[in-house]
Amino acid sequence: MKYLEYTPFDRINAFLDDLNLGERTIKGCIEAYSCKHTGTDKRLSLSLENEILDFLGNSPDDSTSPVEYFSTRSSRKMLIYLILTLYHMYPDYDFSAVKAHQFFTEETWEGFKQIFDSYMSDASKEWNEANEDGSLLEMLYKALDEVINLAECEVYSYDPISDADPFIEKGSLWSFNFFFYNRKLKRVVSFRFSCLSNLVAERFTVDGYYEEYDEIFDDMDI
Repeated sequence: MKYLEYTPFDRINAFLDDLNLGERTIKGCIEAYSCKHTGTDKRLSLSLENEILDFLGNSPDDSTSPVEYFSTRSSRKMLIYLILTLYHMYPDYDFSAVKAHQFFTEETWEGFKQIFDSYMSDASKEWNEANEDGSLLEMLYKALDEVINLAECEVYSYDPISDADPFIEKGSLWSFNFFFYNRKLKRVVSFRFSCLSNLVAERFTVDGYYEEYDEIFDDMDI
């Protein structure tokens, strides 16, 4: 996988880098990756392929099992590309425990749009006050369509299941992680956005300060 730079994303990333809304802060980041293997991708891809095949061989053959879906080579490649994208987004984190059921198909842009409209309404209002050339969602649609052609995309969301997952930040009120995958272009775009409580973050900072401060005096004779 290779990180791809696209100027249509720059404006959106700059706006969502640290959008302070008083008691809450909205953060968002959109990135594009080529599915072409680089570096250790081939070895990791082969390892993931073997893990998926082992999983398929040991899974029950019923309607709740993803065996049928991942029985095709193209579907397994899709899952591998998504996991490889995670590795490139957070190179210092081990995603070997990620399972297929952590990725959910949203099927269409409309599924994504409903979530975006529900959770990013305040961010959209801030955007509208500062920009007159279209809504935040419209700009996001244009940028995504230019880079990855939304009409040909499959849309997935990723659900972290561990508190140690880098997608889960301290003070997070909610977070979403979407992946737009175009098989023809062999390209993946990730878009993650979250809402953090400033009150929790400030309390954590203060608690961390006092905890560190107390540790200094633990070694002193008073």
